This record gives sequence, structure tokens and C-alpha cells, in this order.
Amino acid sequence: MGEVLSRADLIARVAAARAAGRTISFANGVFDLLHVGHVRYLEGAAQEGDALVVAINDDASVRALKGDGRPVLAAEARAELVAALRCVDYVVIFPELTVGPLLEALRPDVHCKGTDYTVESVPERDIVKAYGGRTAIVGDPKDHSTRDLLARVTGSRS
Repeated sequence: MGEVLSRADLIARVAAARAAGRTISFANGVFDLLHVGHVRYLEGAAQEGDALVVAINDDASVRALKGDGRPVLAAEARAELVAALRCVDYVVIFPELTVGPLLEALRPDVHCKGTDYTVESVPERDIVKAYGGRTAIVGDPKDHSTRDLLARVTGSRS
């Protein structure tokens, strides 16, 4: 089971893991209402390195990105659920609208994004490239979403 850490504690853990010769893979997202697409994305990300860090948007950034009514679950609950997955080593909650600052602080070996991206379309690819990391596209085809799941549960089409 993974651990939910503060940014400062995560930076220290990643430094220790790297000093021990471990490679770091990194994934990020909202992870509101965990579903099979999330699990497959994180399992794919875990295969890219020896330790997987997952960054989760805080509640305010989710509202800014997804609109009113989101997130359904508070950041702490989302972080605990993601940390419970076998493939996850560390989880951190971040307040920024992008993971750029966190990527610069951690410098993971591999930044993993889902199949709704291409390597060329990942917004943070230049940050990762600048410090010598690589970007990987992982997971199954993007045919799962929290938005669709919510629509099915509530019977709405929003």
C-alpha cells in the first residue's frame, strides 16, 4: 500500500529512492470516482519505473478544471483510495492547475499520461525534456471517464 505524503516528505522519499538506484515514474490526475480506466493507467505507469508517484489535484483545482459539483470526493479520500492500489508507492495532493511545478521539484525519470494524449500533446513535455526525463503514454484506450460514470449514476447527460 502506498503512502500519502506532503510535498516536502515526498521530495525526501524520492531523493532516497533515487539514491538507492530506483527509477521514478509519475502519474497525475483528479481520480474522482476511481474506475477501471484509472487502475489501468496507474498500472501502466508503475511498469515504467521502480517506484510510482501519483499526484492528485486538490479540491479547488478540480473545481477550476471540471466545474461546479466536482470533485465528488474530497482530495484526502481520493488520495487514500489511490494509495490503496498495489501499484502505487507515493501519493501527493497538489494545488496548482498543472503539475509543472511538481515535476520540476521531483524530476521523475518518466512522466506518464493516459491514452487521451500523445507524447507531443502532453502539456508538460517540455519541462520533462528539459531535465532529461521522458514522457510515456500508458493505459488502455480512453473509453472510461468519471463524467460518463456520473451521467450513468444520475441519469443525466451533463
